[in-house]
Amino acid sequence: MNIQSEIEFFSDLGIVDKARFIIRVICEITEEAKAGGAGGGEAARLKFANEITQRLARFSYQMLSEDPARPQDDVMIRMLLGTRADKEAERIVQNAYRRVLGSFESFDTTVLLNTH
Repeated sequence: MNIQSEIEFFSDLGIVDKARFIIRVICEITEEAKAGGAGGGEAARLKFANEITQRLARFSYQMLSEDPARPQDDVMIRMLLGTRADKEAERIVQNAYRRVLGSFESFDTTVLLNTH
């Protein structure tokens, strides 16, 4: 997987589509972690999934609230797709990301409308 092309893809999405994409990744990571892997280490796998999904949820919240202190897109994509010492954790993220990427449809949504 080419990280730079994934950064470009993600950066081209509108803010709502970015949040939708990240939320889908969160869901897929949790499913992948629950499914398990070849080795043991269930507690470590679930702890990793919990920690990374919390970071991603926070990032989505920061995007939607237009928080200027949020991490840049490239930082988050590198965090997700970068090489990890824990190959099981790397497999979880890579599989989840690929599933989302293969089925994601951008609605090109760039405006949030407050109905109040």
